[in-house]
Amino acid sequence: MYIGLYSLASYLKTVQLTGQNKMKRTLIIATAAIGLAVLAQSFSMKIQAPDQALNFRKMSNTAFKAGEKLTFRVHYGVINAATITMAVDQATVINGRNTFAVRCEGETLKSFDWAYKVRDKFQSWVDAEALAPVRYAKTVRENKYFDEDVAIYMHDKKKLRNSDGELTMPAYTQDIASALFYARNLNFTNAYVNQVFPLDLYLDNKIYNLNFTYLGKETLSTDIGKVKCIKLRPKLVVDRVFKSSNDMTVWISDDANHIPIRVQSAIKVGSIKVDITSHQGLKNTFSALEKK
Repeated sequence: MYIGLYSLASYLKTVQLTGQNKMKRTLIIATAAIGLAVLAQSFSMKIQAPDQALNFRKMSNTAFKAGEKLTFRVHYGVINAATITMAVDQATVINGRNTFAVRCEGETLKSFDWAYKVRDKFQSWVDAEALAPVRYAKTVRENKYFDEDVAIYMHDKKKLRNSDGELTMPAYTQDIASALFYARNLNFTNAYVNQVFPLDLYLDNKIYNLNFTYLGKETLSTDIGKVKCIKLRPKLVVDRVFKSSNDMTVWISDDANHIPIRVQSAIKVGSIKVDITSHQGLKNTFSALEKK
Protein backbone atom coordinates (compact mmCIF):
# COMPACT_ATOMS: atom_id res chain seq x y z
CA MET A 1 0.00 0.00 0.00
CA TYR A 2 2.31 2.91 1.36
CA ILE A 3 2.08 3.93 0.76
CA GLY A 4 2.25 2.66 2.26
CA LEU A 5 3.24 5.25 1.91
CA TYR A 6 4.32 4.44 3.64
CA SER A 7 1.18 5.43 4.93
CA LEU A 8 -0.15 2.94 7.31
CA ALA A 9 2.39 3.70 9.89
CA SER A 10 4.85 6.43 9.50
CA TYR A 11 2.56 8.83 11.31
CA LEU A 12 3.63 7.12 14.52
CA LYS A 13 7.02 8.76 14.27
CA THR A 14 5.48 12.22 14.15
CA VAL A 15 3.52 11.85 17.35
CA GLN A 16 6.75 11.26 19.25
CA LEU A 17 8.44 14.46 18.00
CA THR A 18 8.51 17.55 20.19
CA GLY A 19 9.65 21.15 19.80
CA GLN A 20 9.02 23.82 17.21
CA ASN A 21 10.07 21.59 14.31
CA LYS A 22 7.53 18.82 14.85
CA MET A 23 5.16 20.20 12.21
CA LYS A 24 7.88 20.43 9.58
CA ARG A 25 9.12 16.92 10.25
CA THR A 26 5.63 15.67 9.50
CA LEU A 27 6.17 16.44 5.80
CA ILE A 28 7.97 13.22 5.01
CA ILE A 29 7.50 10.96 7.98
CA ALA A 30 3.73 11.23 8.20
CA THR A 31 3.38 10.05 4.64
CA ALA A 32 6.15 8.00 3.52
CA ALA A 33 4.83 5.78 4.49
CA ILE A 34 3.51 6.20 0.87
CA GLY A 35 5.44 6.83 3.35
CA LEU A 36 5.69 6.33 2.61
CA ALA A 37 9.99 7.08 2.97
CA VAL A 38 15.37 4.53 1.28
CA LEU A 39 18.35 3.75 -0.05
CA ALA A 40 20.04 0.76 1.54
CA GLN A 41 21.96 1.42 4.68
CA SER A 42 24.95 -0.85 5.07
CA PHE A 43 24.07 -3.94 7.03
CA SER A 44 27.56 -4.83 8.15
CA MET A 45 26.21 -3.89 11.53
CA LYS A 46 27.08 -4.56 15.10
CA ILE A 47 24.03 -6.86 15.33
CA GLN A 48 24.67 -10.49 14.40
CA ALA A 49 22.06 -12.56 12.61
CA PRO A 50 20.64 -15.56 14.47
CA ASP A 51 22.21 -18.91 13.59
CA GLN A 52 19.10 -21.05 13.46
CA ALA A 53 16.99 -21.38 10.34
CA LEU A 54 13.62 -19.67 10.57
CA ASN A 55 10.35 -21.41 9.83
CA PHE A 56 8.19 -18.96 7.92
CA ARG A 57 4.58 -18.95 6.82
CA LYS A 58 3.82 -19.09 3.09
CA MET A 59 2.12 -16.10 1.48
CA SER A 60 1.86 -15.48 -2.25
CA ASN A 61 3.35 -12.29 -3.65
CA THR A 62 0.98 -11.20 -6.41
CA ALA A 63 1.60 -7.44 -6.23
CA PHE A 64 5.26 -6.53 -6.86
CA LYS A 65 8.57 -7.71 -8.31
CA ALA A 66 12.21 -6.64 -8.40
CA GLY A 67 12.68 -3.59 -10.58
CA GLU A 68 9.50 -1.79 -9.54
CA LYS A 69 9.89 1.95 -8.86
CA LEU A 70 7.18 4.40 -7.84
CA THR A 71 7.58 8.15 -7.34
CA PHE A 72 5.30 10.58 -5.53
CA ARG A 73 4.92 14.32 -5.01
CA VAL A 74 4.25 15.67 -1.50
CA HIS A 75 2.17 18.81 -0.96
CA TYR A 76 2.08 20.63 2.35
CA GLY A 77 -1.05 22.71 1.92
CA VAL A 78 -0.60 24.36 -1.49
CA ILE A 79 3.20 24.08 -1.40
CA ASN A 80 4.99 21.46 -3.50
CA ALA A 81 7.43 20.44 -0.79
CA ALA A 82 8.97 16.99 -1.28
CA THR A 83 9.26 13.74 -3.22
CA ILE A 84 8.98 10.12 -2.18
CA THR A 85 10.39 7.07 -3.94
CA MET A 86 9.40 3.43 -3.37
CA ALA A 87 11.47 0.72 -5.03
CA VAL A 88 12.08 -3.03 -5.05
CA ASP A 89 15.67 -4.13 -5.61
CA GLN A 90 16.97 -7.50 -6.77
CA ALA A 91 16.49 -10.48 -4.47
CA THR A 92 19.18 -11.14 -1.86
CA VAL A 93 19.81 -14.39 0.03
CA ILE A 94 19.90 -13.99 3.82
CA ASN A 95 20.41 -17.05 6.04
CA GLY A 96 19.45 -19.25 3.10
CA ARG A 97 16.22 -17.36 2.45
CA ASN A 98 15.42 -15.38 -0.69
CA THR A 99 14.48 -11.80 0.14
CA PHE A 100 13.44 -8.60 -1.61
CA ALA A 101 15.23 -5.42 -0.59
CA VAL A 102 12.42 -2.87 -0.50
CA ARG A 103 13.18 0.77 0.09
CA CYS A 104 11.35 4.02 0.70
CA GLU A 105 13.06 7.40 0.47
CA GLY A 106 11.68 10.87 1.15
CA GLU A 107 13.39 14.22 0.64
CA THR A 108 12.36 17.83 0.51
CA LEU A 109 12.82 19.70 -2.76
CA LYS A 110 15.88 21.94 -2.98
CA SER A 111 13.54 24.93 -3.20
CA PHE A 112 12.12 23.89 0.19
CA ASP A 113 15.40 22.94 1.88
CA TRP A 114 15.90 26.51 3.08
CA ALA A 115 12.85 26.09 5.30
CA TYR A 116 13.53 22.56 6.46
CA LYS A 117 15.83 20.00 4.86
CA VAL A 118 14.74 16.35 5.06
CA ARG A 119 16.53 13.23 3.84
CA ASP A 120 14.75 10.14 5.24
CA LYS A 121 15.61 6.57 4.23
CA PHE A 122 13.96 3.29 5.20
CA GLN A 123 14.80 -0.19 3.93
CA SER A 124 13.57 -3.67 4.74
CA TRP A 125 14.75 -7.08 3.57
CA VAL A 126 11.51 -9.00 3.11
CA ASP A 127 11.36 -12.79 2.99
CA ALA A 128 10.10 -13.64 -0.50
CA GLU A 129 7.89 -16.49 0.70
CA ALA A 130 6.51 -15.12 3.97
CA LEU A 131 6.36 -11.40 3.05
CA ALA A 132 7.72 -10.65 6.50
CA PRO A 133 10.87 -8.61 7.19
CA VAL A 134 14.08 -10.31 8.30
CA ARG A 135 16.19 -7.14 8.49
CA TYR A 136 15.47 -3.42 8.72
CA ALA A 137 17.46 -0.19 8.50
CA LYS A 138 16.42 3.42 9.00
CA THR A 139 18.31 6.69 8.55
CA VAL A 140 16.55 9.99 9.25
CA ARG A 141 18.23 13.34 8.61
CA GLU A 142 16.16 16.47 9.22
CA ASN A 143 18.15 19.69 9.51
CA LYS A 144 20.40 19.06 12.53
CA TYR A 145 18.32 16.11 13.72
CA PHE A 146 19.76 12.65 12.99
CA ASP A 147 18.45 9.22 13.94
CA GLU A 148 19.11 5.68 12.76
CA ASP A 149 17.98 2.19 13.65
CA VAL A 150 18.77 -1.37 12.57
CA ALA A 151 16.95 -4.55 13.52
CA ILE A 152 16.90 -8.29 12.88
CA TYR A 153 13.63 -10.18 13.23
CA MET A 154 13.31 -13.64 14.80
CA HIS A 155 9.71 -14.47 13.94
CA ASP A 156 9.87 -18.02 15.25
CA LYS A 157 10.89 -16.67 18.68
CA LYS A 158 8.54 -13.67 18.47
CA LYS A 159 11.48 -11.36 19.12
CA LEU A 160 13.61 -8.84 17.29
CA ARG A 161 17.13 -7.70 18.00
CA ASN A 162 18.35 -4.14 17.62
CA SER A 163 21.14 -1.99 19.03
CA ASP A 164 19.19 -1.67 22.31
CA GLY A 165 18.91 -5.44 22.79
CA GLU A 166 15.91 -7.72 22.26
CA LEU A 167 12.25 -6.81 22.01
CA THR A 168 9.24 -9.12 22.23
CA MET A 169 6.92 -8.89 19.23
CA PRO A 170 4.05 -10.75 17.54
CA ALA A 171 5.20 -13.10 14.77
CA TYR A 172 5.30 -11.42 11.34
CA THR A 173 5.52 -7.92 12.74
CA GLN A 174 6.21 -5.41 9.96
CA ASP A 175 8.13 -2.13 9.75
CA ILE A 176 7.48 1.10 7.83
CA ALA A 177 9.00 -0.16 4.59
CA SER A 178 7.86 -3.79 4.64
CA ALA A 179 4.30 -2.99 5.78
CA LEU A 180 3.57 -1.18 2.56
CA PHE A 181 4.50 -4.16 0.41
CA TYR A 182 2.85 -6.70 2.71
CA ALA A 183 -0.45 -4.79 2.68
CA ARG A 184 -0.42 -4.63 -1.10
CA ASN A 185 -0.73 -8.41 -1.16
CA LEU A 186 -3.90 -8.55 0.90
CA ASN A 187 -7.00 -9.69 -0.98
CA PHE A 188 -9.75 -7.06 -0.98
CA THR A 189 -11.95 -8.83 -3.53
CA ASN A 190 -14.56 -9.85 -0.98
CA ALA A 191 -13.88 -7.08 1.54
CA TYR A 192 -16.92 -5.26 2.92
CA VAL A 193 -17.13 -1.59 3.85
CA ASN A 194 -15.73 -0.95 7.35
CA GLN A 195 -13.92 -4.29 7.44
CA VAL A 196 -10.83 -3.98 9.65
CA PHE A 197 -7.41 -5.48 8.85
CA PRO A 198 -4.89 -5.78 11.73
CA LEU A 199 -1.23 -4.83 11.35
CA ASP A 200 1.58 -5.08 13.92
CA LEU A 201 4.35 -2.53 13.38
CA TYR A 202 7.88 -2.05 14.75
CA LEU A 203 9.12 1.53 14.99
CA ASP A 204 11.84 3.06 17.15
CA ASN A 205 12.12 0.22 19.67
CA LYS A 206 8.35 -0.10 20.13
CA ILE A 207 5.64 -2.44 18.81
CA TYR A 208 2.32 -0.93 17.77
CA ASN A 209 -0.83 -3.02 17.29
CA LEU A 210 -2.52 -1.13 14.48
CA ASN A 211 -5.21 -1.68 11.86
CA PHE A 212 -6.69 -0.13 8.76
CA THR A 213 -10.26 -0.09 7.48
CA TYR A 214 -11.61 -0.84 4.01
CA LEU A 215 -13.84 2.03 2.85
CA GLY A 216 -14.89 0.89 -0.61
CA LYS A 217 -13.83 2.03 -4.10
CA GLU A 218 -13.33 5.37 -5.83
CA THR A 219 -11.88 6.67 -9.10
CA LEU A 220 -9.28 9.44 -8.79
CA SER A 221 -7.90 11.93 -11.31
CA THR A 222 -4.09 12.00 -11.01
CA ASP A 223 -1.01 13.15 -12.90
CA ILE A 224 -0.86 9.76 -14.61
CA GLY A 225 -4.56 9.70 -15.51
CA LYS A 226 -7.79 8.43 -13.98
CA VAL A 227 -7.19 5.44 -11.69
CA LYS A 228 -9.74 3.08 -10.18
CA CYS A 229 -8.85 2.79 -6.50
CA ILE A 230 -9.48 0.91 -3.29
CA LYS A 231 -9.98 3.34 -0.40
CA LEU A 232 -8.46 2.58 3.01
CA ARG A 233 -8.18 4.39 6.33
CA PRO A 234 -5.38 3.64 8.82
CA LYS A 235 -6.07 4.13 12.51
CA LEU A 236 -4.00 7.05 13.79
CA VAL A 237 -2.65 7.87 17.21
CA VAL A 238 -4.32 11.08 18.37
CA ASP A 239 -1.69 13.39 19.82
CA ARG A 240 -0.14 16.78 19.10
CA VAL A 241 -0.19 16.22 15.33
CA PHE A 242 -3.49 14.52 14.47
CA LYS A 243 -6.87 15.80 15.60
CA SER A 244 -8.68 12.52 14.99
CA SER A 245 -7.86 8.82 14.58
CA ASN A 246 -9.58 9.03 11.17
CA ASP A 247 -7.53 11.89 9.73
CA MET A 248 -5.64 9.88 7.09
CA THR A 249 -6.99 8.25 3.92
CA VAL A 250 -5.05 6.05 1.49
CA TRP A 251 -6.00 5.06 -2.06
CA ILE A 252 -4.37 2.08 -3.82
CA SER A 253 -4.94 0.86 -7.37
CA ASP A 254 -7.88 -1.51 -7.77
CA ASP A 255 -5.93 -4.17 -9.65
CA ALA A 256 -3.40 -6.88 -8.84
CA ASN A 257 -0.60 -4.34 -8.27
CA HIS A 258 -2.28 -2.41 -5.44
CA ILE A 259 0.18 0.44 -5.87
CA PRO A 260 -0.33 3.54 -3.71
CA ILE A 261 -2.02 6.31 -5.70
CA ARG A 262 -2.78 8.98 -3.10
CA VAL A 263 -2.41 9.64 0.62
CA GLN A 264 -4.22 12.53 2.24
CA SER A 265 -4.15 13.63 5.85
CA ALA A 266 -5.34 16.51 7.97
CA ILE A 267 -3.05 17.63 10.77
CA LYS A 268 -3.48 20.26 13.44
CA VAL A 269 -1.43 22.79 11.49
CA GLY A 270 -2.62 22.14 7.94
CA SER A 271 -2.86 19.22 5.54
CA ILE A 272 -0.60 16.85 3.62
CA LYS A 273 -1.28 15.24 0.25
CA VAL A 274 0.86 12.68 -1.57
CA ASP A 275 0.18 11.85 -5.24
CA ILE A 276 1.78 9.35 -7.57
CA THR A 277 3.72 10.92 -10.46
CA SER A 278 5.35 7.93 -12.19
CA HIS A 279 5.65 4.15 -12.16
CA GLN A 280 7.83 1.51 -13.80
CA GLY A 281 8.49 -2.21 -13.55
CA LEU A 282 5.04 -3.22 -12.32
CA LYS A 283 4.46 -6.94 -11.81
CA ASN A 284 1.03 -6.93 -13.46
CA THR A 285 -0.81 -4.98 -16.13
CA PHE A 286 -1.90 -1.61 -14.74
CA SER A 287 -5.57 -2.36 -15.42
CA ALA A 288 -6.82 0.19 -12.88
CA LEU A 289 -5.50 3.01 -15.07
CA GLU A 290 -8.33 4.03 -17.39
CA LYS A 291 -7.44 4.22 -21.07
CA LYS A 292 -7.66 7.65 -22.65
